Amino acid sequence: MDNKWTKYVSILAFAGMLVFLFLLTNIQAQTDVFQETGQERDARMEWWRDARFGMFIHWGLYSIPAGEWKGRPVRGVGEWNMDRGQIPIEDYEPLKEQFNPAMFDADRWVRIAKEAGMKYIVITTKHHDGFCLFDSKYSDYDIMATPFKRDIMKELSDACRRHGLKMCWYHSILDWHHPDYLPRRGWETRTAEGADYDRYIDHMKNQLTELVTNYGEIGVLWFDGGWEHEAGMHRAEEIIAHLRNLQPSIIINDRIQLPQDFNTPEQEIPDTGIPGRDWETCMTMNNTWGFKKNDHNWKSTEDLLQKLADIASKGGNFLLNVGPTAIGEIPQPSIERLKEMGDWLKVNGEAVYGTSASPFEAPAWGRYTQKALTDNITRLYLHVFDWPNDEKLIVEGLSNEAKYAFFLSDADRRQLGMSRNGNLLVIHVPRRAPDAVNSVVVLDIVGKPGEK
Repeated sequence: MDNKWTKYVSILAFAGMLVFLFLLTNIQAQTDVFQETGQERDARMEWWRDARFGMFIHWGLYSIPAGEWKGRPVRGVGEWNMDRGQIPIEDYEPLKEQFNPAMFDADRWVRIAKEAGMKYIVITTKHHDGFCLFDSKYSDYDIMATPFKRDIMKELSDACRRHGLKMCWYHSILDWHHPDYLPRRGWETRTAEGADYDRYIDHMKNQLTELVTNYGEIGVLWFDGGWEHEAGMHRAEEIIAHLRNLQPSIIINDRIQLPQDFNTPEQEIPDTGIPGRDWETCMTMNNTWGFKKNDHNWKSTEDLLQKLADIASKGGNFLLNVGPTAIGEIPQPSIERLKEMGDWLKVNGEAVYGTSASPFEAPAWGRYTQKALTDNITRLYLHVFDWPNDEKLIVEGLSNEAKYAFFLSDADRRQLGMSRNGNLLVIHVPRRAPDAVNSVVVLDIVGKPGEK
């Protein structure tokens, strides 16, 4: 071998070593974030666990047809209008020319959430129809291609910071518009020839990078639409490592086919919570996520407030949805219910925020939440939905010494009488409930529940 060839081989070997070291360093940088202690994880999750209540926003082009297509109703939820109505891309895509939500006011939306007692907002940056509510250099099917031409995510994230709420992103893996997303819908005539799902994941990764680098700190990345492929097809581990490398404090849900930080039961509250896992119930106020103009089946404020207490009593969060209209307004029935929930939380929020799951089974009269005040004192919150007719509120199975009981709504904290009957604690209450929906009685006990 001559000297010139030897030198050439040496240069190649050296270059190869540099590439290997670069890749090794990059992999290490991306995986270090997972090496957190339990205490570090608790610190990362603390704000979310304390929050207990957030706003979900489903908004996009589907708010224009609002549950119809060419004058005919489309079955199912509003944001699935394209699929349920079997609307080809060439017919659906022109909706972007009509999207001009002149009434959109980011500060107003955030104030509505804040006045409702919500601590974070999760909004659809992109739903299954593929339209992006943010300014993306990787797509011309985005908000900047509409007459509106304003980055809604920028305005909303800035408003959240001004008002002290956490900004969080929903992002759909499923994409009915992108040419490389597979599989095609069963009703489509569009060919799959030339489509490359791996190339689609590159595209998704690029857009996720925009979302976690262009808008400041993001509290949660809320994936959806991952059910059509396994985690490996999504390159889920790579995507998650990339996101955590860019924002180490970010919280990620379980819908990219990997468990991650929290579970996401939808439209239901688990009977016993999800032991050993953080979790969040997402739920609509009526029957749809995206706006449908003919859906008037609204849950009552009483129902929503009692669901909030039920979820908190099981250690979960409540992500409650609103579906704004095409002109950018949150529907009035949603606003009314959120205001009423906020009025209750202004008085009783202590019994929800920062609490942990009930130490007891749910009583017939309502729910419990709890909070450690000191190493030796636990505060129980008794959420009373059904007021006792005999003026006796019964707490079963409590062997701890009861120190003090009062109504959370009573600014003077006047003590309620208590008596014992074995393991039954009787709290003597007035004939009328302080709150018709959920009266909260505070009960301070010695030690942790179950300790004598």
